[in-house]
Amino acid sequence: MAGMMELVTVGLLLAVILVNGWTDAPNAIATCVATGAMGEGRAVALAAVCNFLGVAVMTLAAPAVAESILNLADFGGGNAAQIALCAAMAAIVLWSVAAWCFGIPTSESHALIAGISGAAVALNGGFDGLNGEEWYKVLLGLLLSAAFGFAGGFAATKGVRRGLPVQDEAFRKAQRFGAAVLAFLHGAQDGQKFIGVFLIALALNAGAVPRAVDAAEAPLWLLLLVSLLMAAGTAFGGHRIIETVGKGLTTLEPLQGFAADLGAAVPLLLSSLFGIPVSTTHVKTTAIMGAGSAAGKEAVNWNLALQMVWAWLCTFPGCGLLGWLLAKFFLFLRG
Repeated sequence: MAGMMELVTVGLLLAVILVNGWTDAPNAIATCVATGAMGEGRAVALAAVCNFLGVAVMTLAAPAVAESILNLADFGGGNAAQIALCAAMAAIVLWSVAAWCFGIPTSESHALIAGISGAAVALNGGFDGLNGEEWYKVLLGLLLSAAFGFAGGFAATKGVRRGLPVQDEAFRKAQRFGAAVLAFLHGAQDGQKFIGVFLIALALNAGAVPRAVDAAEAPLWLLLLVSLLMAAGTAFGGHRIIETVGKGLTTLEPLQGFAADLGAAVPLLLSSLFGIPVSTTHVKTTAIMGAGSAAGKEAVNWNLALQMVWAWLCTFPGCGLLGWLLAKFFLFLRG
């Protein structure tokens, strides 16, 4: 029975990481594909390499985001904790796939945090198992990522347009570098989050206390596995999100695409260094909105933007409740 539970836990974790490739990873390369700077196949290959580098370098050098996930909630130990963690992963997969079906780039980072928290509340019978300090970082990241993403995209577009001659081919080349940087930072943020969850699962399976695990000691095979699964998910289902983010929100010129990448890169880098788990989806999509707004308010599809914002706002309560319900149900079946 214990061996079966371990297999189920690992299987659900792999599914969650794969789904992240569908819903979050494509945001990093959406602008360079939309402007024609790179073909989709080459962009996915670039994202795969840079995601791995982001996961590996930041987890080994500055694992603050992974540590935040490790300390987010208290799962204690034992079979019940494994069941609750499985419920959290199942909730994340269901929520993210539903969003993908509608082509809405919902934040899997926040789905991950909400699902884990909801399952931990069900396991502990209350909110005592949640770490308020880490949740403060999450809420701070939610507010700052959207604000800084939009402001960064807007300011970068205005600044680049004034300071540099508009040469589409030059900006297309610059976008390739921007896509590589954002894919690296996606690995630094989202990859670290999944490393943290994987380490919780490995600790529970070994009968250890998850909070005593050192994220910097994550094995190389785990870093490689996470990045490869993200790339596979992007190749399998990322096209829909690329179309929505890169082309549906606004029509991007190469200059705006580069400015959106630049505007998103700065807050992602800073939040990764300070251990604030932010959503790469929020940062990149709001940066695109900001870059589009620099050409005029009418340049942005605000109806689509509003749909995205509603999906973001619903993620915490919706996925949290789903994680709680599934954990309660699975624990009830356990008896």
